Amino acid sequence: MGGYAAFIWPSYGIVALVLAVMLVSSIAGMRARERELTALEERMGPRRQRRRQEDREDARHDA
Repeated sequence: MGGYAAFIWPSYGIVALVLAVMLVSSIAGMRARERELTALEERMGPRRQRRRQEDREDARHDA
């Protein structure tokens, strides 16, 4: 590598490490948001479902 291997290989290692950290961070964030969404859906579920049903009934009456 023309004497630059001491700079290139550590750069590849750093990039691989940063990508791995970003991947783990993204997956952890996604799982946290999924848990949060599940909790909100459990707490707000019946009202939300009732509203959807009312919207469907309104759409049928309008047609």
